[in-house]
Amino acid sequence: MNCNVPTDIVFSFTGFAMRGGRTDIHHDGWGIGFFEGAGVRLFVDHQAAVASPVAELIKRYPIKSKNVIAHIRKATHGHVALENCHPFVRELWGRYWVFAHNGELNDFNPTLNGPFRSVGGTDSELAFCFLLQELRARFGDHAPALPLLRAALAELVRAIAAYGSFNMMLSDGTALFAHCSSKLCYVVRQHPFLTASLSDEDMSVDFAQVTTPQDRVAIIVTEPLTTNESWTSFAPGELKVFVDGMPLEDSLA
Repeated sequence: MNCNVPTDIVFSFTGFAMRGGRTDIHHDGWGIGFFEGAGVRLFVDHQAAVASPVAELIKRYPIKSKNVIAHIRKATHGHVALENCHPFVRELWGRYWVFAHNGELNDFNPTLNGPFRSVGGTDSELAFCFLLQELRARFGDHAPALPLLRAALAELVRAIAAYGSFNMMLSDGTALFAHCSSKLCYVVRQHPFLTASLSDEDMSVDFAQVTTPQDRVAIIVTEPLTTNESWTSFAPGELKVFVDGMPLEDSLA
């Protein structure tokens, strides 16, 4: 989720969590990271999201954030364990970066020669560490402007995606980057707000009752979460950048 004002994700997460073992087979752990100012609240659990007491807490605790990344896991590389649950968090340029990946990378064995190392055994965490390593190698100790960062990420994710499926989301709390290998879609909720109904749970929300006309929220996900909203599909190989609840027009393919 990427927003122009701090927003809670209770509605979307309620439907999303059902896919962690009830309406889908992604039952090998889950996690969610919320940016709040310069900090990040991170919750992960190796239990299926539908059975996790921590997931129940998130459904009932309306944490508000402008950037949120959530993930439900189907294990491919790395066993079912807490250290292998997404999202992963690292520091670069004095900012926290949060990352999650859906897909599988085969024969992806880059050399990690700096401070970014994997703790678990997933191809996903390895790719995240490699991304940050290469960004630091290109730009040194100072963060580049967004257009330069976007161009560098487009090149790097294209190279990683050559090893398999690399649907990923990455955020530093100021923007959210989303890359599609096979399947991603998004919806932007803004004035005039409508009532939305979840596809995985019997639940609806009239957003007009819980928002202001200035609010804007982008939800990016593998499969649409609602039955009555107009979701836009990414093109394969496309990298989109979301800022203040909207995709930037010059996102890259």
